[in-house]
Order: sequence, then C-alpha cells, then structure tokens
Amino acid sequence: MTDIRVLIVEDEPLIAEDIAGFLGEIDYICAGIAYDSETAIDMLMNRHPDIALLDITIEGSMNGIEIAEIINLKYNIPFVYLTSHSDKATLDNAKKTLPYGYIVKPFNEKDLLSTLEMALFRHATEHKGTLPDLSKINYKLGISLTHREYVCLQDLTEGLTNKQMAEKQFVSINTIKTHLKNVFIKLDVKNRTSAIQKSLSL
Repeated sequence: MTDIRVLIVEDEPLIAEDIAGFLGEIDYICAGIAYDSETAIDMLMNRHPDIALLDITIEGSMNGIEIAEIINLKYNIPFVYLTSHSDKATLDNAKKTLPYGYIVKPFNEKDLLSTLEMALFRHATEHKGTLPDLSKINYKLGISLTHREYVCLQDLTEGLTNKQMAEKQFVSINTIKTHLKNVFIKLDVKNRTSAIQKSLSL
C-alpha cells in the first residue's frame, strides 16, 4: 500500500470505525484498528504504519502513553494522542513522550486531518537528511530507480501526501501510487517511513 498508513489505537469501536471511514475518503488508509494494547503492539510490528493515533486509556496491560514510549524506542514513526483526557497530570505525562499532536475528544474531521498532515510534515522535517543522488542510490543498492521514482522519493522526504505529490508533479494520484509501489519494491520496504530511512542512510 502506498497511501499513508494510519494505525488507530482506540477502544471505542464507533469512534474507531468513524475515523477509519473518514481516512478512507482522503489521502490516508487505515493500517488497522487496535482495541487493546496487545493488538496495538502486534499491529505496529506487522502492519507497518506510517503514523499512529493513540487513545490514552485503552484495554490491556499498557496505556497509550506506554505504547508511545515503545514507538519512540523501536519504530520511529510520528504519533498523535486522541483522547478525552485533558487534565494537567495526563498532559504532563503525555508531553514526556514528545507527541506530534494532542486531540481532545470530541473532535472534528478537519482537526484530525490538519493534525495528521502537520505531524507527518514535522516528523519528515526533523528526520530529514541529505538524500543521495539517484546514481548513488542505484549503485549502493544495485537497483534502478527511474527519475520519476526518485522525484517521488524526494517528495516523501518532504512529508508530502500522494495528493500533494500529484499536484506538484502535474500527474494523477494513480501515477504517484504506481511510482511509490515501484520504489517500495526496489528498496525492499513496506511503508513510506522505511523508504525514507533506508534511502537517507546510504
């Protein structure tokens, strides 16, 4: 999947399904819904999300803040808290994990979309290095990225969505998806974050 993959960690099924449905209408896709902490950890490992929405109070042996700590240690993806808790103690604990956003329920779709976009952009900016030129990537990895695929890889490092890439390059979203699919295959990665990390490490 070349769309931005969002893991939803939320123990209220109606809210989780509502978010998943909304994501499907825009430039994102639901990587999975975890109703408890154990499922969340499994999906982080196996569903390869690009970003996570974390409720703080969930079922299981861990809460959302503890899941965030694991994300920081092992997965290097941005996460946003989506919670009904806004008391000072909870906020103070949440801030220690350096989230990329904090949305208090009830929320609207516009707030969710803008927070996701800002989180992805900030994460890309903070982790941005110098992307090697096309010839070096192809030489180092023994692959043959095309110029168009390389441009898409550059846009990934800018934190752009598929729609934003399409508008920037004056092509269709399906064309962008095809290029990104080829990039993922050639780099042997599962998601956008891994593609960025692998290419910047060369």
